[in-house]
Amino acid sequence: MANDMFTPGVVAGRLDAEAIAENFSDLHGQYDPHEAAVAADRCYFCHDAPCITACPTDIDIPLFIRQIATGTPEAAAKTIFDSNILGGMCARVCPTETLCEEACVREAAEGKPVEIGRLQRHATDTVMRAGLHPFERATDTGKKVAVVGAGPAGLACAHRLAMKGHSVDVYDAKPKGGGLNEYGIAAYKAVNDFAQSEVDWLLKIGGITMHYDTKLGETLDLAALQDSHDAVFLGMGLGGVNALPVQGGDDGKVMNAVDFIAGLRQSKDKTDIEVGRRVVVIGGGMTAVDAAVQAKLLGAEQVTMAYRRGKDGMSASEYEQELATSKGVRILYNAAPEAITDAGVEFAYTETVNGELRMTGETQQIEADMVLRAIGQTLSDAPGGLALERGKIKVDDAGATSVPGIWAGGDCATGGNDLTVTAVAEGRDAAENMHKSLMGEG
Repeated sequence: MANDMFTPGVVAGRLDAEAIAENFSDLHGQYDPHEAAVAADRCYFCHDAPCITACPTDIDIPLFIRQIATGTPEAAAKTIFDSNILGGMCARVCPTETLCEEACVREAAEGKPVEIGRLQRHATDTVMRAGLHPFERATDTGKKVAVVGAGPAGLACAHRLAMKGHSVDVYDAKPKGGGLNEYGIAAYKAVNDFAQSEVDWLLKIGGITMHYDTKLGETLDLAALQDSHDAVFLGMGLGGVNALPVQGGDDGKVMNAVDFIAGLRQSKDKTDIEVGRRVVVIGGGMTAVDAAVQAKLLGAEQVTMAYRRGKDGMSASEYEQELATSKGVRILYNAAPEAITDAGVEFAYTETVNGELRMTGETQQIEADMVLRAIGQTLSDAPGGLALERGKIKVDDAGATSVPGIWAGGDCATGGNDLTVTAVAEGRDAAENMHKSLMGEG
């Protein structure tokens, strides 16, 4: 992945395997039973719990925390999985600091919420480590459903449909399932191959057949799927990456941050991943943070994350921004890229006036031997015949598309906000609506 445009500073193995292993250790340690009990005791068990409202999957948070407090983490896990079958991964990657924990009464009163995410992980890990699957498949309905995309939305949809007795074929373009959870998040957020362990655990419900290396529009035809199945769910995510519209930004000499992250996720010990001495990451979202932090953990001496708007405009949460700076990443606000040069990146200073972004006329050059582009993704596999809106598949509140018999959810559809937990909710809810349709109930 070395970039021949820059200096020969992009190399693999900048740190030894031991140092990298330490840098990429689990971001949040697991609770032991006593720690979990102490943390659970902080919950007020609110009858009108605002944390439930803040959770996109509507987990009964006070109930599962009470179950942990009473020494029954298995029951707590069942409560979680009833609403969110990927509750184990969501406990690791969900921005709880801006969702359930931000809404926590303890946060409002004391500035320190109940650690809901870590408690959720304690419960789900307890059950998954034991190999238990708290659901049984209903009697076979004779109905067959195709799910395109083995990411959070597709997996949640497939599990709910299988649980209701339908047979499900899941197709994915990658050689592994998991989607964003497997290929798109920071390696330190889900260690020990957790994403694949979760896929294997989910498939214990039965009735789901996985088909990998099968891409819609290439080896997979939507019309053929409609002919061979009673319903279709599309959850293939966003495969394309937005271009960087500056001089030198689209000539193949700038690396996509998503590719950098995917390489890290699939590497055995990460000593084979090339990184520069001076890295610039362009973007202000979670992908930009994940790329910047991991570049630093790989041994980059200087990592700058540049965003064209101010701090408040960044989609990365305050927590993620603070995580980045704590690891030595410099965040440059109000800096819009103008050109990729031999020396690095030229930025123009910006300001926001009456809601509009303006250039101030000032510029600065940041040296870089590696540039990572993290400015959003786009739908690369838009199936013909489906109505689109804002570059995504248009769906109603139930996930139904403009074509009867086809539903969609997750990042490829209009309802989502690019979060794993939201994708799970959309896949689950679409499955419920699909089941009603398949059984003639609506």
